[in-house]
Amino acid sequence: MALSTELSNSGKSSEVADTHLIPAGRCADEYDMSSKPHENQDGGSSGSLQPLYSEYDDDADMAELIEFFVEELKGRLASIELAWQTGDETHLQLMAHQLKGAAACYGYPSITESAAVLERELLADEAELSALSEKVEDLVGLCRRAVASEG
Repeated sequence: MALSTELSNSGKSSEVADTHLIPAGRCADEYDMSSKPHENQDGGSSGSLQPLYSEYDDDADMAELIEFFVEELKGRLASIELAWQTGDETHLQLMAHQLKGAAACYGYPSITESAAVLERELLADEAELSALSEKVEDLVGLCRRAVASEG
């Protein structure tokens, strides 16, 4: 399957962001990753401009870790966009997989679920381009909302 560029090139660096493996910590494999459509944590659409906050936002012990994750999310977002724009399915799948786990660790189940759906589509033998475009845009929108929460 060939990917086409449907996200705009918003002046992002052409370098693929360096990704880090996130240590386990508070992660739990508690999220239902079934193929049902997901809702965002606030029940709104992922295209919304409302910031997306961590479920652990009120946990003082997690504050610094969440701040680190959100800051790192900017690089992950650029890497996802670049992989999509260049048709790098392998890197896009890797980024979705890593983000699925990392977002779960830091209290962002809607990002976790969106990344899982994209990863599943990429691993499917005959994923449709329109479905992939929608999944990438959904994940990118959620990530942008989380970055917007940084304030």
